[in-house]
Amino acid sequence: MMKTAAKWVQAGVNFWTKFCVVFCLVFTSISAQAIEVGDTLIIEEVTTIDGHVITAQELKGKYVIVEVWATWCPFCHRQNQNLVELVKMTQGIPLQVIGLSIDKKQTDVVAYVEKNKINFPNAMMTPELSKAIGKRRGIPELYVIDPTGKVLQKDYGEMIDLDVFDLADYGKK
Repeated sequence: MMKTAAKWVQAGVNFWTKFCVVFCLVFTSISAQAIEVGDTLIIEEVTTIDGHVITAQELKGKYVIVEVWATWCPFCHRQNQNLVELVKMTQGIPLQVIGLSIDKKQTDVVAYVEKNKINFPNAMMTPELSKAIGKRRGIPELYVIDPTGKVLQKDYGEMIDLDVFDLADYGKK
């Protein structure tokens, strides 16, 4: 009888311990602020998967489109194909597309970029960039940043083709 009672007490302790841990995790993750339209996102430096360093000076005077994505995401794949077309459409316009992959292995990203002929720079998500962007709602997630660093547009989930191509208008301002 004592052993059974001890098991019930232990089960109760385990339940409340787990409940408290989950409760704390949920409420601390809610406090992680996501960057929103109107906020400022300054990209000081990004090292691409091919080793090129994109600096703030290189982005000066340009509208920057940042896409957070992953190789395993089918919605990201379709959006990447549209971004490839956008880059072709906007050559000579002050607009820069940068992809930030959340994949764990850089080799997967390199293979994906080569296989799919991605024509815009891609980098791995870093803790610093993740902190600057904040909590994401999903992928793909896309931000349009003006030359002063102000976030003008934020989209999550796959954008329809025409909406992606409308992003060219930012560079024409």
